[in-house]
Amino acid sequence: MHGSQLPSPLDPEILLLAYRTGIFPMADARADPEVFWVEPRRRAILPLDHFHCSHSLAKVLRRGTFEVTCNRAFERVIAECAAPRRDEGETWISGRIEASYIELHRRGIAHSVECWQQGELIGGLYGVGFDRVFCGESMFSRRTDASKVALAWLVAALRQAGAVLLDCQFMTDHLASLGAIEISQARYLALLQAAQRSTEGAAALGAGDGVAAGDAGGDGAGLALPAAFGALLGDAAAAGLSSSPGNFIAQSLTQTS
Repeated sequence: MHGSQLPSPLDPEILLLAYRTGIFPMADARADPEVFWVEPRRRAILPLDHFHCSHSLAKVLRRGTFEVTCNRAFERVIAECAAPRRDEGETWISGRIEASYIELHRRGIAHSVECWQQGELIGGLYGVGFDRVFCGESMFSRRTDASKVALAWLVAALRQAGAVLLDCQFMTDHLASLGAIEISQARYLALLQAAQRSTEGAAALGAGDGVAAGDAGGDGAGLALPAAFGALLGDAAAAGLSSSPGNFIAQSLTQTS
């Protein structure tokens, strides 16, 4: 499907409204023209102040094993996430869903984080960002730890952007090992609503609810993830780590994890 004519995307305003109200689309198969809307009873989130950066992951970050970028190859990342995987069934990322997120990306609302090795794209993730919320959609990895490194950079950039909620949708063992927790959909909706309100609302919730207070207000704009990513690189350079920004990321995550 990728590289050919994609189906007509979902209305971007309706799609964004769905995320703002706690639901998201899926499909039964890659070629399925229909989508269904999902509202899980239990929701996985990753508290930004409780990301588990293991010693082994910190070592990979410090080594600078991968070059990490933001929004350099969004369409390639979503195509990789939609590709068939061993021991897994049909993908839920249909051609229509792929086209829909590409349109959100063009509008500055969907973002990707990519991992590269010797110029080859070997891992990454994508999701939807608005106000102080990032809804992670999918990730892929062609090398050991590539998706973990992408997620580590995402968490650091979300902190930099003043985000307060990282939605992971469904819990997996992989996400649990990185610090994700499972909450009720009702609790998720309360966090989601607070993340779209004033900073005071988020601060009142506190880190114990799985959020961290930030400086950006919920003004209806897309989450400024690319700018935050660039600010991280600037901070790394200011700390004398321009040649090893992963070392800066590892330090920032292990200090608060």
